Amino acid sequence: MITDSVTAIAFAPLAPPLLLAALAAAAALLVAFAALRRARGVVLRAVTFAVGILALSNPAIVSKERQRLTDVVVVVADLSPSQRIGARADRTQDARARVVEALQAFNDLEVRVVAAGNEEGAEGTRLFTALERALADVPPDRVAATVLITDGQVHDVPTAADLADGRWRGAGDGALHVLLSGDRNEGDRRLVVERAPAYGVVGDVLSLTVRIDDTAPGGGPAVLHVVADGDRDARTIRVQPGVDTEIPFILEHGGPTVLELEVEPGAQELTLANNRAAVVVNGVRDRLRVMLISGEPHAGERTWRNLLKADPSVDLVHFTILRPPEKQDATPIRELSLIAFPVRQLFERRLAEFDLLIFDRYRQRGVIPREYLQNVADYVVAGGAVLEAAGPEFAGALSLYATPISAVLPGRPTGVTETAFRPIVTDVGRRHPVTADLAPGVGGEPDWGRWFRIVDAVRQRGEILMEGPAGRPLLILDRVGEGRVAQLLSDQAWLWSRGFEGGGPQAELLRRAAHWLMKEPELEEESLFAASTGRRLEITRRTLAAEPDRTVRVTGPDGAETAVELAPGRGGRWTASMLADVPGLYRLEHGDLHALAAVGELNPREQADLRTTPDLLAPVVEATGGGTFWLASGGVPDIRRVRSGRDAAGRTWLGIPESDAYLVIGVRETPLIPAILALLLLLGPLLGAWVREGR
Repeated sequence: MITDSVTAIAFAPLAPPLLLAALAAAAALLVAFAALRRARGVVLRAVTFAVGILALSNPAIVSKERQRLTDVVVVVADLSPSQRIGARADRTQDARARVVEALQAFNDLEVRVVAAGNEEGAEGTRLFTALERALADVPPDRVAATVLITDGQVHDVPTAADLADGRWRGAGDGALHVLLSGDRNEGDRRLVVERAPAYGVVGDVLSLTVRIDDTAPGGGPAVLHVVADGDRDARTIRVQPGVDTEIPFILEHGGPTVLELEVEPGAQELTLANNRAAVVVNGVRDRLRVMLISGEPHAGERTWRNLLKADPSVDLVHFTILRPPEKQDATPIRELSLIAFPVRQLFERRLAEFDLLIFDRYRQRGVIPREYLQNVADYVVAGGAVLEAAGPEFAGALSLYATPISAVLPGRPTGVTETAFRPIVTDVGRRHPVTADLAPGVGGEPDWGRWFRIVDAVRQRGEILMEGPAGRPLLILDRVGEGRVAQLLSDQAWLWSRGFEGGGPQAELLRRAAHWLMKEPELEEESLFAASTGRRLEITRRTLAAEPDRTVRVTGPDGAETAVELAPGRGGRWTASMLADVPGLYRLEHGDLHALAAVGELNPREQADLRTTPDLLAPVVEATGGGTFWLASGGVPDIRRVRSGRDAAGRTWLGIPESDAYLVIGVRETPLIPAILALLLLLGPLLGAWVREGR
């Protein structure tokens, strides 16, 4: 530290300055009046007034001992992902070492080195945020200069308004110098997603808008590939660079749909990372249409109706057959509060509009002709869903099984057993998402209420999830063609809804069964999911297999592959967790199953433009008097100290201005007019004036 001494005259008035000014003005008027009257002793009176006012001003000689403070220089190295392109990282590392070495050669400089641009969760490259944190404890007048080593793609640059109003003081009073790590006139092709929907209705046509920016002149249309949910069959679209292009698509299912877009490489490429983009669109179903056909009024009919009416996503059409054709009596038709069953409209014209058909204790009564029941079987094979809630009539001569629907039903009835039993979830049922977690752990008997009737049936296809007495099938689920079928071989579920013997999870059971039939993704029995939690990727594999392959292959956004080991969980779940420190889209593969998971930003701002540019930082460099230098062409410039107020940059050199910041370590004050001297100076002229006037 260098110390010096500064001496100056300071005033500490014994009276308010306004009063001293008034006294001086009055004294001047009196002296002027006396001079006009040619009065004796005018000069002595003027001296008396002057000495008095000077004494009241209390002048003193102040000597300060100062200690010069070292100036602060901050070197900020950009470590963002864009700095990994080409030779940028090597140039940045070399420039940082050379700049720090040159700065440390000055004895009056404090050098601070900051690594920035790689903060977790930051949006883009934020060098100025890191700079402000590094200088939080430094007064602005101590900051001599800041040196940024970057590719120029900085996303928190202060605006012109902030610089003009002085609202940004991140670099203090010093100059800002920029050392650019890339090459001049770099070329690149990049894919930009201009607009994309966040939500959409399943089955509706949506669109997203993209643009391809290409620096290569004279290029023709670019080839763009669009893939939905990792499907191997990609759509190929030709897009003219520089033109906004709309791409239509349809959501095939509820929940998130990931659209991956990739444009083929252009003539000039810095990296292929910004040739790809991904968009996540959440699909919501427009009200699911369910048709419930009750063969006759019974105690459990309202259980189904209440369940479906309570679901806001379900649009229910419910028919109860109260007067079958064979029932003839003398009651006039006009006195009956009934409507005709629109069989032809429902089962021929509009059958495909329904997402689920439920036959609740239905039996043949001639209401629905056999050819229409054949339409129902065809509807299932084509992708529809049917749930049969069977009663004792299912085992009779008028059974629904004696119709063309039998071709899609997984259970063949053989009789009816009426005995008390508690429904039991099978081993497969404990792993199936429809019945998993409904019952206690393995080997434990559920404590829910008993049922008293079951339709005996032989399973022909499908999976038995619940069973009754003596292992009889109670709930069977099956896939037929593109559709799904479920059989509940008892009409006693209403006992649970009434709370008999404590009731049971009838609402959850029936809701899950209905939504599995309608192909809700979260109820798929063979599925692979992944979700990000902070910097970790949580993987869930659902399967009916007791011991599946435990290895999941994960491919990161950077192409790195990782083998992750699954651990057994509850309800057919196998789980794993892995660190995901690279933001972007992760691809998971387990056997024939594929999944996608987004970690952080899918389209990071950092990858929007990867070309080296001085333009973003130019306003700050100009406002602070700094300079911009290209490492690729001129290397690290010479570093020199310059006086404050002088130019801080030249063609081949950058300057570190002297800030002249100091710390006062001592003060000595000596009065110019002590009290005795002031009294003598006042009395002398006053006596002289009295003697002069007395002659």
